[in-house]
Amino acid sequence: MTHSGNPFGQVLVALVTPMTADGEVDWPAVEKHIDDVISAGADGVVVTGTTGETSTLTDPEKLKLVEVGKSVSAGRAKIITGGGSNETAHAIELYKASEKAGADGIMIVTPYYNKPTQAGILTHFRLVADATDLPVILYDIPGRTGVPIKYETILRLAKHPNILAVKDAKGDFSEVSRVLNQTDLMYFSGDDANVLPHLAIGAAGLIGVTANIAASPYRTIVDAVNRGDLAAATAEHKRLEPLVRAVMTHVPGTVAAKYILHGLGRISSPRVRLPLVGPEEWEAALIEDELDLVSDVQGADFSNFRPDRNAAAGGALPKVHGTTR
Repeated sequence: MTHSGNPFGQVLVALVTPMTADGEVDWPAVEKHIDDVISAGADGVVVTGTTGETSTLTDPEKLKLVEVGKSVSAGRAKIITGGGSNETAHAIELYKASEKAGADGIMIVTPYYNKPTQAGILTHFRLVADATDLPVILYDIPGRTGVPIKYETILRLAKHPNILAVKDAKGDFSEVSRVLNQTDLMYFSGDDANVLPHLAIGAAGLIGVTANIAASPYRTIVDAVNRGDLAAATAEHKRLEPLVRAVMTHVPGTVAAKYILHGLGRISSPRVRLPLVGPEEWEAALIEDELDLVSDVQGADFSNFRPDRNAAAGGALPKVHGTTR
């Protein structure tokens, strides 16, 4: 199947969902944060993904995030809805509603917990992709879902006219190269530490957590790769390395990103919803030690960084629970 163009963008932010101290979505902060990352160079925003705490968002919150994203972006960036469900029927209805809410594309995660066979994975993706006219990104993250999308399954899914891309968090670069050789699928790096290696072998872009804090360096890396300047891309990759380590190493990326954004004064609270909790004292100390090594990163000035371990402690139990079906 031949696909024309890239309908998703190249620098996609896996957006955190800013929340108040009691765990309710902070809608003004959501608007500000979306505007911030787009102004910093993102041309795509993935709302309601793993980093956005999709597991504990309600369906109405997920749809409102799409609507707010569309309103704030005003055509400057694509709004992709992530998450989905491990129940195929629920995923279909959620993505249909997301399309009506204005989403530019959908990212479908491999069904988690159920541990379906490859035949079940194939059927799940096909039925969801059949239910929408939006372009689809497959999200291959076996570390969270328990099962990979195997090479043979990816080849079969590539024949679906709506399935255009894969977000790869599997880290099998030889398989990525093999799929790129055998299909017209686009690949997006789903591992912040491996963005440049992915781009170097032909990935179309990235869907990044660290980009919540600093999207500009990723814009620089992508633009450098696009013009064939590997030296400039590598230099920016090296500058980003300690920030990526701070965000992605010690606690879940969502937790660290919110902790850092709050310390920079860019969101009003670092709160996450249970069962996620803020970093413990020793974890916060490790994050802060990594941040001490960050220098000359575009859009991330840590000279006035004011972390608040007390504000981040624990997790919120919202008044209205999320839904798993």
